[in-house]
Amino acid sequence: MKHLLNLVSAVALLVWGTHLVRTGVLRVFGANLRQIIARSMGNRFSAALSGIGVTALVQSSTATSLMTSSFVGQGLITLPAALAVMRGADIGTALMAVLFSVDLSWLSPLMIFVGVVLFLSRESTTAGRVGRVLIGLGLMLLALQMVVAATEPLLAAPAIQALLGSLSSDILLEITLGAVLSILAYSSLAIVLLIAAMASSSVVPLDVALGLVLGANLGSGLLAVITTAKSAVEVRQVTVGNLIFKVMGVALVAPFIGLWLQYARPMMSDATQSVVLFHLAFNVVISVGFIGLTHWVAHWVTKLLPK
Repeated sequence: MKHLLNLVSAVALLVWGTHLVRTGVLRVFGANLRQIIARSMGNRFSAALSGIGVTALVQSSTATSLMTSSFVGQGLITLPAALAVMRGADIGTALMAVLFSVDLSWLSPLMIFVGVVLFLSRESTTAGRVGRVLIGLGLMLLALQMVVAATEPLLAAPAIQALLGSLSSDILLEITLGAVLSILAYSSLAIVLLIAAMASSSVVPLDVALGLVLGANLGSGLLAVITTAKSAVEVRQVTVGNLIFKVMGVALVAPFIGLWLQYARPMMSDATQSVVLFHLAFNVVISVGFIGLTHWVAHWVTKLLPK
């Protein structure tokens, strides 16, 4: 029970850290972020690049999805452009997973210390808002360490071991479990890093870990749909369209996990690197490969969810 409570509190701290980063960035760069997104709508590729940049700043593709959806709801950007932004947002999250997979434990206390000093000394200034962002980033790094630490004893339980053992060679179950974990944790980033740690510790085989990663990507799309379930139709069109892209991507990539293990895995230094780079490769492939389908998906979603 204690370990479960530690895990829940770590996830809550991660959510709170993400909230601090998002609100801090919006307070410092809010108008500029909106201008960047608005100016990048000239073509799909520049829109995707803006999605990468905004997601790297706010540390959450779900946050970018909600922000972009609100712009569509206000009539500021079109649905195909918003879907292109989301293609870049998924790449941005994957890049953050690669960055956070490196040992940054020394950076967390430094960010929290500097952030608190800036926030308390200059709360109402830009420096104070930057301090808020640093506090959030430090808490996120700390929370990710706590998630991994709290999960280790839970994974050692016989019931969990039996469940993980049953995942082998069942890609649908792996995807389902990964999606559920991503929704419960409110962060696909945290789940991908947790999966990488599990694979590195040989808690789960690498092929199972890659199936869980696909599920985590699917879960992030489902989370955005659930979050906007009661929003205006224009807002829901963005999250549903993004989910369609993720479903198509998972269906396309899942049969080729064996090829990644056969050809890409030998070039990786360890299982952690293999997991986070697979996560990055998945999002790059489906974002670049599907970006030409934004108008088609937007047309289909408009028929599915008419105004």
